[in-house]
Amino acid sequence: MSDSEARQALPDIDFATFLLSLGSSALIHLGEMADPGTGKPEINLPLAKQTIDIIAMLERKTDGNRDEAEDKLIMSLLYDLRIKFIDSQKSQAKK
Repeated sequence: MSDSEARQALPDIDFATFLLSLGSSALIHLGEMADPGTGKPEINLPLAKQTIDIIAMLERKTDGNRDEAEDKLIMSLLYDLRIKFIDSQKSQAKK
């Protein structure tokens, strides 16, 4: 695949796509999705926390500038990721 074909295959970047990309990164770090490099789920809680914190920072910095769909997306994404982070912390503590 050439560079131009690869660029055409990627979706346009908007705020929602950017948030979903960050959310996917957090899920990879939480071990919920396979690491693209290894093909295996790997847990890295510090990187997961950092990614969740970046999304929370974007929530604060874009407050008042998001439309209703973006509001719902960022709120539900943060909620889901925070719950998964806490669950992952608990399961790691048991090991």
